[in-house]
Amino acid sequence: MVEDPTDIAGWQRLDARTTTSGRLLRGDVPRLAALNVRHVINLALADSPGALEDEDRLIADEGMHYTHVPVPFDAPDEAHYQAFRAALESSDGPVHVHCIMNWRVSAFFYRYHIENGMEPAEARALMEQQWAPETNSDPRAKTWARFIAQGED
Repeated sequence: MVEDPTDIAGWQRLDARTTTSGRLLRGDVPRLAALNVRHVINLALADSPGALEDEDRLIADEGMHYTHVPVPFDAPDEAHYQAFRAALESSDGPVHVHCIMNWRVSAFFYRYHIENGMEPAEARALMEQQWAPETNSDPRAKTWARFIAQGED
């Protein structure tokens, strides 16, 4: 069995079928394929600093499905979340979801986990392995705190 590539930025394994991370480098793509990842979902903008050029082609060349749901860091909305949810739920095998820092991804999974019955404290602990929007000094973090609160209602 291939070990998780924990040196990928922001790497996190959520369960046997789901991994997440921050930005990918060119050499990370075959490593995901070696883990039997079948679907990569990217929540970063194509022009985000550090975004992997030609990511869609690199993923396809390794035989994986690719879905891009570009989520502006300063303006996540319900349509982005629903597109993420649809892509995740359509995956027919192991899935890897990433952005640049694993902040977008961890916030989306926080909501997803709560909506699917995970205790809020457990979902928050998973998210906070990457970041806590309420205590982050980035001024855009308040937008994310409001966004994740929508999943708590």
